Parts: sequence; C-alpha cells; structure tokens
Amino acid sequence: MGEPLFFLERRSYKRSMQIFDGFRKQWGLAMAGKKNPWGNSTGGKGGGSGEGSGGAPSGDKSDGPGKDGPGRDGPRNPWLPGGGGGSDDGKRRSASIEDIFKNRGPEGPRRAGGGGGGPSFRFPERPGGGSWLPILVAGGVVLWFLGTGMHLIQPGENAVVKRLGSYSRTMTPGLQFSAPYPIETVDKENVEGIREVRIPNGSSEKLILTGDQNLVDLSYVVRWRISNLENFKFELAEPVETVNEVAEAAMRATIAEKTLNDTFTGQGRAEIELSVRERMQETLDEYRSGIQVVGINVAKADPPSTVNDAFRDVSVAEQDADRARNQAQGYAQQTLAQAEGEAEAFDKVYEQYRLAPGVTRQRLYYETMERVLSTTDKTIIETEGVTPYLPLPEIRRRANNADNANNGITVEATPRQTQNSGGQ
Repeated sequence: MGEPLFFLERRSYKRSMQIFDGFRKQWGLAMAGKKNPWGNSTGGKGGGSGEGSGGAPSGDKSDGPGKDGPGRDGPRNPWLPGGGGGSDDGKRRSASIEDIFKNRGPEGPRRAGGGGGGPSFRFPERPGGGSWLPILVAGGVVLWFLGTGMHLIQPGENAVVKRLGSYSRTMTPGLQFSAPYPIETVDKENVEGIREVRIPNGSSEKLILTGDQNLVDLSYVVRWRISNLENFKFELAEPVETVNEVAEAAMRATIAEKTLNDTFTGQGRAEIELSVRERMQETLDEYRSGIQVVGINVAKADPPSTVNDAFRDVSVAEQDADRARNQAQGYAQQTLAQAEGEAEAFDKVYEQYRLAPGVTRQRLYYETMERVLSTTDKTIIETEGVTPYLPLPEIRRRANNADNANNGITVEATPRQTQNSGGQ
C-alpha cells in the first residue's frame, strides 16, 4: 500500500499550557507584591536573589504602607494603595482586597491626600448655610398639586371624580379642585353636544324584514346626548355600542309592523322615526344609561340591490298609472262642472221662457244663428238681383294673413268664393 497523500499535523498543547501557566504565576506574584514586572525584583520570604538593575536582594514587609522606599528604582506598583508622606517606613506591602474596594468608589479611584482625585458631587448650599433640598421638595409637592389637582371645566362639560377608583362627585363648569393624582382622578365629558351614530357604518347593506314579508335596505342616523354623566360612566361598559344595538333592535321591531310601501313614503318614514325613538328611549331608561335620544333620521330606504332594477320598473309603472288616473279624474271633474253649468243656464232660460214664450223663442233663434254664422265665410242672401258691394270676409282674411306675415307666422290661405244663392 502506498503512503497517504495528506497527514494530520499534530501540534503539542504543552507549550500553550506552559505559557498560560507562566502568565498566571506572573499575575499572582504581581498582585501579591512578590515580583514586580514593572520595577525592581523582590525576593521571597527569608531572602533570595531577584532580578533588577541593582541585583541586590530586598524583602517585602506587610506592615507598612504601600510606598517605594528611598533608593528604589522603577515605577510604583499600580495595584498598591497610593499615598504621599506620612508614617511610611519606605517599604512596600501587598495590596489586600479591602484596600482595593476602599480606594475605589462610584466616582473612580481616590488618592490619599485629597489632591487630583476623581469627580465628586456635593449638593449646593443656600447663602445661610442650609440645604436647598427641603425647598425643592416643597416646590415639587406644590407643582404636583397644581398640575393634578386643579381642573378647568369648560362650558357644556361635566366631570366625574373618582377617589381611589370609586365615584366621589360630579364637577360642573368652572375652576374646580380635587386631591392630586393618583388619590383622585377626573374624567371630563361634553354633556350638551349632540352625537351621531350612523347605521350601518359605511356602504354595506342593512336588510330588514317588513310586515308583508319583504326585504328593505335601510340606512339611518341616530342622534343622542348625555343626560346623566354618572350613569353614563358607571352603568354601561360600552355606551356607544349599547346605543348601536338598541337602535338596531328598535328599528327591526318597528319595520316588522310596517309594509314595504310604508317604508318608501314620506308619511310612513315619519311614523317609523317616531316609533324607533320612543322604543330606544324606553329601553335606555331601563338600563339607566344616562342617554337621551334626540332624533332618528331615515336616510335611505331601498329594495335589495339584487332586485333593485325590478323594483324600479314597478315603481315607474305605478307612477304612470297614478298619472293616468289623475288625468282621468281631472277630465271627469271638468266635464261634470261644465254639464252642471249648462244645466243651470238652461234652468234660467226655461224660467224666462215660461214668462214670455214668443220673445224667448225669437231671442234663442237669433242667438243660435249668430253663433253658427259667425264661423262661416259664406254670405247667404235670399232676395234676387242683389250683389254684395264689398267682400268683407275676404278682406278680413287678407288683413289677418298680413298681420301673421309681419309677425313671422306663415299661414296657408285658401281663396274662398262668395256665392250668391239668390239665383242659384
């Protein structure tokens, strides 16, 4: 068999562990103060050789303050507690955990002697030497009271006050005061404004069954206002939703008592609006809702959209039938009145005829002949040999045609021949 083309390179982990172990030991020695990696070396307990520039052994005692003594070279150990002069014997000592936490605070490391330390905050004092804290606390309390305990109630508004969540009282318009929040909370409402609810909300259909088993698409508006704010706030969980449901129930109950034609006519709509308002107010009063129904307005009453065209055709036919019926009734009344007038005139003539039959008969004859002959162009002469001197009807016709031509009216004129019936 041949040798493999690739071999796994095995690296020893002992070297890495030795480096890590040496770094750990150096860190422990530095924290214990036995070997300073930044300055002179110190021997172990009881002496020993160390590494440094001087090569002289030195000991480390733990009973002195941490400061480099005279004659030492190198920088000061940063882990040892600092300090200036004092009762230091010039020897270094190891840093304990108490010293580390004692010399480190929220403002950063502190140094002995008070010079060049970290930032420290002190509350400013008043000119007299007192503290500003009580005054600031009192001012905050005053602002808290004014901001949450003073209320301006506008005209037309009322407000309910709740003390720890329970009803306390009702505020009227004006400047009112209450305990600060959260002891008392104030909820304002407009009690004089008229509010509207449109049913249905949007362009959707609202089909309601009528008393004659027909469907009608109704759209209406409910106007209401708050009459008792306490009941409005605490008797109903959802006042607006309650108004919607009560209005829909009252409308369905009312339409179920009406026919389809009643919903289309003006008088029927007025009766429906009045009945719905009364039903709604009765139900809301039973609920102690604190709501007053101002009015109901039926905005639309149409048949369902699927049969709207057929209903429109029927409506047009009904309107045509009503128009023809009205015309017939008008003609009948006119004819009857004319007949009654003629009968009354005949009665008057008959009374005159009874008084003077001959004179009345002659007068009737003349009036009848005048009425008949006034509409003809012929001249009838019974005596022979008489020729009319002027054609008066023809002259009158020509004059009328001339007037019509001047006025822009064209009239076809047919010449008429005056016949003399004397010899014919």
